[in-house]
Amino acid sequence: MTTRRHINAQFDVELRSLKDQISAMGSLVDRHVGEAVAALIERDRERARRVIEADRAVNQSELAIDEQCIRVLALQQPAASDLRFIAAALKMVTDLERIGDLAVNMAERVPALCEEPALRAVEELPQMAAAAQTMLRDVLEAFVNGDPVKAEAVLAADPAIDAWSVRIFDEVQSVMGRDPSSVPRGLATIFFAKHIERMADHTTNVAEMVIYLVRGQDVRHAKASSSPQQSPT
Repeated sequence: MTTRRHINAQFDVELRSLKDQISAMGSLVDRHVGEAVAALIERDRERARRVIEADRAVNQSELAIDEQCIRVLALQQPAASDLRFIAAALKMVTDLERIGDLAVNMAERVPALCEEPALRAVEELPQMAAAAQTMLRDVLEAFVNGDPVKAEAVLAADPAIDAWSVRIFDEVQSVMGRDPSSVPRGLATIFFAKHIERMADHTTNVAEMVIYLVRGQDVRHAKASSSPQQSPT
């Protein structure tokens, strides 16, 4: 009995450690996104370079969490909600790592956007990024507190980011059509907006995992599966 209690206590420690590491990784990628946006606002190439170099820490976090998840699966053989936690953790860290990569992608666009006067659409990028970062912070809070309602609110916020990206694309495309010399800046602007949109998409993936973790409900592709199927013509 004592041995079993010791094993269960050790398992609880492992799960708390994983939860803390995932939360810390999420905060790290959020900080990197903020730094990439700050580099854009301040036209600071050196700051952008530091974001690119700092991505190693995100990659190391992913590897460490993956390794711990595999160790827990092998040694503890979790079941039910504990198994859901491990499954969700493995998926969540992949999305968080991708958000870290997108912060790097944003930072890599900064030099091109510093070359010449920015297009008007660039002024919207910090606001768009702030909205996506709010989604990320909310989903991390939902994960820590086991709050599926907050995770659902994150899912509901994503269409606005998608619409914002489309609006910026249309505006920049119009400018490039009128002024071919603006194409390099225009493409960098479009890509920056696209990176923010993809960040929001990965954040919704994390939100789906939070709902799965808490409720045991897989809401991925829910809209597609609930749509009536068309009969073949």
